[in-house]
Amino acid sequence: MHTAIAEHVKNLVAPDPEALELFLSALNEISVSKGQFLLKPGTKVKHEYFVVKGCLKAYYLDAKGSKHILQFAIENWWIGDFNAFYNKMSSNLYIEAIENADLLSIHYDKLQTIYKEAPIFERYFRVLITKAFISQQKRILSSQEKNTKDRYLEFCSSYPNIEHRVANYDIANYLGVTPENLSRVRKTLKG
Repeated sequence: MHTAIAEHVKNLVAPDPEALELFLSALNEISVSKGQFLLKPGTKVKHEYFVVKGCLKAYYLDAKGSKHILQFAIENWWIGDFNAFYNKMSSNLYIEAIENADLLSIHYDKLQTIYKEAPIFERYFRVLITKAFISQQKRILSSQEKNTKDRYLEFCSSYPNIEHRVANYDIANYLGVTPENLSRVRKTLKG
């Protein structure tokens, strides 16, 4: 399982072998089954998760009980309640496995030690956070400016082949459209 993340790291930064080994040794392998929750609101957040295999979703429930999907995570993506993780708070999110998943977790304290002993990993996570911030900004702008078809095409570009792995209603929720509207767009694109 560590091969996937080692390649992911090397695609973004160039750690020396000792720094990479330090990082890899801090990771723990875990598996979650489809439908299992990795995180629920109120849980103290001490880990972030790298997806080796599988698909997960992060969402919250508003005051009316409506679900709002913030993120999907597929192979080579990180997932977690990053606000709670970095601010040492309890989670506001649910993270649920859409498929059986194999993950690597890193504990907050171990990550802080790695930052001190192998600063290249501060750069690695800064690059990841910057990419995530840019992606989130694009998503907000897209939801304000683009029609359903263009938002769906952007989604498919960001999450290649995920439309076969995630229920239509979850994709619609993520895009902020009705499932019927999304179905209509998908039929038009296939036609």
